[in-house]
Amino acid sequence: MKTPRLKILIAQINTTVGDLEGNRDKIIAALRFAKESHADLVTFPELAINGYPPEDILHKDYFVLDNLNILKTLVSQTKGIAAIIGFVDRDKKKRLYNAAALIVNQKIRAIYHKIHLPNYGVFDERRYFTPGTVPVIMDLGRFSLSVTICEDIWRKDSYVYQRGYRGKASLLVNISASPYHTHKQTERQKLIKNLAVKTRSTVIYHNLVGGQDELVFDGGSMAVNASGRTLGEAKRFMEDFLTIDLGSQKPARLPTPLGHQAEVYQALVLGTHDYIQKNNFKKVLVGLSGGIDSALVACIAADALGPKNVVAVTMPSPYTSQETYQDAKLLAKNLSIQCLKFRIHKIFKQYLTAFKGVFSGHPPDTTEENLQARIRGNVLMALSNKFGHLVLTTGNKSEMATGYCTLYGDMAGGFAVIKDVPKTLIFGLARYRNSLGASPVIPTSILKRPPTAELRRDQTDQDTLPPYSLLDRFLELYVEKDMSIEAAVRRGIPKAIAIKTARMVDRNEYKRRQSPPGIKITPKAFGRDRRMPITNRYRL
Repeated sequence: MKTPRLKILIAQINTTVGDLEGNRDKIIAALRFAKESHADLVTFPELAINGYPPEDILHKDYFVLDNLNILKTLVSQTKGIAAIIGFVDRDKKKRLYNAAALIVNQKIRAIYHKIHLPNYGVFDERRYFTPGTVPVIMDLGRFSLSVTICEDIWRKDSYVYQRGYRGKASLLVNISASPYHTHKQTERQKLIKNLAVKTRSTVIYHNLVGGQDELVFDGGSMAVNASGRTLGEAKRFMEDFLTIDLGSQKPARLPTPLGHQAEVYQALVLGTHDYIQKNNFKKVLVGLSGGIDSALVACIAADALGPKNVVAVTMPSPYTSQETYQDAKLLAKNLSIQCLKFRIHKIFKQYLTAFKGVFSGHPPDTTEENLQARIRGNVLMALSNKFGHLVLTTGNKSEMATGYCTLYGDMAGGFAVIKDVPKTLIFGLARYRNSLGASPVIPTSILKRPPTAELRRDQTDQDTLPPYSLLDRFLELYVEKDMSIEAAVRRGIPKAIAIKTARMVDRNEYKRRQSPPGIKITPKAFGRDRRMPITNRYRL
């Protein structure tokens, strides 16, 4: 049987939370493009008018009313075309719904309310929305069209998987705002193919793209027919218009799959770019130590914002080696970024002199080490205050997990780019970035040197921490998978290391709570994902 024709444009746009007018303009531009492309139907992501997630802005009545007025404006722009647009709906009892409007030729034909509201991990939708109760299926040309929103297709008890639903819709559209973490796209591809086959529908999966605070939405929208064949897939980590011509014999448009390190790096670049741009900053400051963490952050910042918008700051102390200082300067030169130098020797000496009487009789310890980190934090924040640049912190997930970082020191800043990146992956990302150019931008000596904070003589990270290969494996089990110490030991982690590391993780929640937001790239990140009490006497 010949498939009827229907040309669909998936408008994978980058929306901004609260920017109703800006989001409206993007939607109108996409509608115009869809008409010029002779599309019959154009789809937009979940809560396209509002941006996702709008969080407590939803408690403001006027925000909801403004969003409804924007929807009316958009309805008037749909002459000669059908559109599915995500918005916030409200009933007479002022209950809110995560909704999708099905508009055909300047008339709203149906409104669907999301039935399954996620309330786990980074999601809090039950805090704001009332779940819908009624699926929507309507005719669009020779197709029966069903609209779902994100979680509706992830829940195995969802109505879309029930036997009575099978075959009812020849076209199932899912508008979504699905955040990125490693291997997420593979999960989506498997889910959508299974859904298409089970429902006997062509499935249009439309994902959001862009950064929103800690979250990165990676796009990768796709279409899969009822036999499980992919008809097309949108680009990742960028805006894209994907045309799906049902009934046509055109070959599928499939982007080259991204490797693990490539997709993580692109997520970090997009998340950094959008956080800076959407919050109206122009330039960033990076404390450049000559170590691998700050080197990677500087690369990400330069790629996200352009070299002219990145200012590196070297702050050598009495314990900074000539090698690391020279590496920091060489990296800045390779990236073509401005590099400022502030020697902190005199300031550090003044602190020691001021505390000499009080500290008398107490040997030097981490107090003196942390003083250096806090001096550097003060330097960076002074530059930030004076010039309006945002400070990017350079701590990784391994350090944040164990508290191997200094409050009001290296934790001082506005955005923590690699906060959710384990140290072992930091090395992989640095090598990946070096592979992109004709010659390495990160000096190879940085990659080879044992990690060190250089806050005392002959210091290395492993004086305090377990080997990173063991540490990161334990953190994956204990933090991301919530396994017990005993379970981690059964999986090869030495018991002494497991006990020591678990204690470090547990007692440093107070530090993490005071850290800047940072980009989520793992299945469970500190902050929105993992919400532990600071005052907590339970110990495994």
